[in-house]
Amino acid sequence: MSTATIFKYGFNLSPMYRRTTARVVEISDDLKRVKIKVPISYKNKNYVGAIFGGSMFAATDPIYMIQLVQILGEDYVVWDKAATINYKRPAKEHLYCEFLFSEGEIETIKKQIAETHEMTIEKTTYLTNANTQVFAEVIKTLYIAEKSFYKEKLKKRKQAKSN
Repeated sequence: MSTATIFKYGFNLSPMYRRTTARVVEISDDLKRVKIKVPISYKNKNYVGAIFGGSMFAATDPIYMIQLVQILGEDYVVWDKAATINYKRPAKEHLYCEFLFSEGEIETIKKQIAETHEMTIEKTTYLTNANTQVFAEVIKTLYIAEKSFYKEKLKKRKQAKSN
């Protein structure tokens, strides 16, 4: 079974992700492209019959971080640092969202981490309908570091607190 298949079914079967009502519908073999669907249903409708904003946000929340963890591998640490969602219009239909990393972005990340040991990046994606009309914009800030650097940083922080 490929990593992409494990990623897709792992997400879709995870109780944490299932509760968002979203599903991973497509994923590239290199994990650089993930597409999700947030279907409108009785489980995620708000008081006025649109998709609850919390469902939209939760559906997008873990993807970039876990995607990048898988792409970069075990020598790196990746954490979500911040997120913003800007709602553009009520969603009364199914929504879709794509999460993309280009080969150039991955190379830039690896190069900067090799030089500075840690960095933050911002990624923006959009929840759209089938016709690509935007219903929400999601901006994620991710922290990335060399695993050895991060462990040492935590160790120093812990020592400073105990002094």
